[in-house]
Amino acid sequence: MNIDKFTDEHVLILRAVTDLKALAKDGIGQNADAIAKSIVRMSSSIKLHLAAEDRYVYPTLANSSDPAIAKLGTQFQQEMGGIAAAYVEFAGKWNTAPNVAADPEGFKDHANAIFKALHERIQRENKELYPLAANA
Repeated sequence: MNIDKFTDEHVLILRAVTDLKALAKDGIGQNADAIAKSIVRMSSSIKLHLAAEDRYVYPTLANSSDPAIAKLGTQFQQEMGGIAAAYVEFAGKWNTAPNVAADPEGFKDHANAIFKALHERIQRENKELYPLAANA
């Protein structure tokens, strides 16, 4: 399986997170509109990425003749459900400028937590999951 598209999408997602962090650092209140719009754009990318993983990566691993690989694919897919739900909750709360501007500290804390989880997940996928899928 060719995983280049998935790793390229990871780069784009991490770049979007970096851009969002820069906006927040420059002032959450004054950049609330740009922050909310960035979250909406990033959410579209993340949703498409997750759908592609569900359609291609996880089934490829589940059909592996190696039970350990199949099990790891299932484990990653189950873990992603929790991370995806947390991201959807984050995006739903902070996808409008008034919500961001009304609670800059709440946004900052929530963003830091969700972006840390996304970063860790992307690193694990790049190091553990995608190499298995590439060889499947």
